Amino acid sequence: MTESDYKQTENTGESRIHRILIRILLVVISLESGYLLYSGQWVPFILGCLVIISLISPILFRSQLQIEIPAEFHLAAVFFILAALYFGEIQKFYQRIWWWDIVLHTTAGLLMGILGFLLVYILNETDRVKMHLEPGFVAFFAFLFAISIGTFWEIFEFTIDQLFGTTMQKPMFNDPSGLTDTMWDMIVNAGGALVISLSGWWYLKTNQDFFVMNWIKKFINRNPSLFKK
Repeated sequence: MTESDYKQTENTGESRIHRILIRILLVVISLESGYLLYSGQWVPFILGCLVIISLISPILFRSQLQIEIPAEFHLAAVFFILAALYFGEIQKFYQRIWWWDIVLHTTAGLLMGILGFLLVYILNETDRVKMHLEPGFVAFFAFLFAISIGTFWEIFEFTIDQLFGTTMQKPMFNDPSGLTDTMWDMIVNAGGALVISLSGWWYLKTNQDFFVMNWIKKFINRNPSLFKK
């Protein structure tokens, strides 16, 4: 078996596992959303619909934008959205497990750092954009990107709480205003982003192993039309 045959077999197996997991999750979340609609739980129902959209997003990207999303990117996003919306909000894990919110915001910093690194790295590599960025700037951009997304999310939580009387900003340490929750969310988000940014900078300086690079290379290989190289 040649190397290309092995890679094709590996990708086929990866795609099969990916499809099975997504179909199982679609069935489970669809049934749960149907129950929420029947029982008139409108906010959890809307959150369930958002989870369903995240599950079918690769189909939307493929058909509308002609972009192939690697399984690792999709599954990472799906599991995070499941943890935040389905388990966190619908199943009340935020109230049941005190550290659930902290872990999720740390993970969000990691994921947004990866996305920021992916965006600027691809721009740096493609011949369509004439630019050559130093490793320090690439890492700094990834860090600021993650911080910006985290900040916008805190604004979103505050806005929803003010408009609809929800508790997306969780009271912590006897602080009913939610300010302590917001600050801890931003701190751990920055910590996760910093880990990814420093890891990316180290890779670009030393060419050492960095798991994100495997994801980026898969994205490039799956979408050759986006690149001239």
